[in-house]
Amino acid sequence: MSYCPECEAEIDEEFEDVGEVFSCPECGVELEVISLDPVEFDLAPVDDEDEEEEEFHFDEADDDDEWDDESFEDEEDDESEDEY
Repeated sequence: MSYCPECEAEIDEEFEDVGEVFSCPECGVELEVISLDPVEFDLAPVDDEDEEEEEFHFDEADDDDEWDDESFEDEEDDESEDEY
């Protein structure tokens, strides 16, 4: 008998392969079989799709889009002159 590493629920199932992934019947977390004798589990690796979303980084080029207060003020002055 083994236990869920997340909620410590007893898991009394038989597994055939190391690397087999299943959900804990108590807490629902995805577990991976890491050993058959004795049967041991670890949290299953996260899907690549989920990792890609979490690892999104802004490009350094995005930093160039910062406001330049002086150029913004100059544009305002130019526009106000055109209105009169």
